[in-house]
Amino acid sequence: MSKKYVSTDVLISTVLKGIDELKGEDIQLLDLREIDNTVCDYFIICSGTSNTHVKAISSSIQKIVGKEAKEKAYHVEGEAQADWVLLDYIHVVVHVFQKPTRKLYDIEGLWGDAKITNIPS
Repeated sequence: MSKKYVSTDVLISTVLKGIDELKGEDIQLLDLREIDNTVCDYFIICSGTSNTHVKAISSSIQKIVGKEAKEKAYHVEGEAQADWVLLDYIHVVVHVFQKPTRKLYDIEGLWGDAKITNIPS
C-alpha cells in the first residue's frame, strides 16, 4: 500500500492555516534548504500566549493538516508541558512556543543562515 505525500508547499500553507485559526503570533518560516546537514527543509515557528494557547495551536495544526493535507505528524513532542511543542512532518518541522521559552532557545538565532520569512498573522 503506497502513501501519497502532500507537497511541501501545501503542507506549509496548511500548517499556517492551523496556526492562523487559533491566532498564533510572531510566525516565521525558516528555509533551511541551502544549509548543509539540516534535519528538514523548513522550520515554522510561532508563539502562543499560554500553555493552553500553545496546546490549542498544536491541536489546530494537527487537525487541519490531517483533514486537508491528509498528513499526520511523524513525531510530536512537548504537548504535556506545552511551553514548546514540536510537530515533525519530516520535511517541515513546526515549533509552537510560549514567548519566554522561544526567547530562551532562540531557534531563529541558531539557524541564522536560514532565509527567514515573517508571516503576517
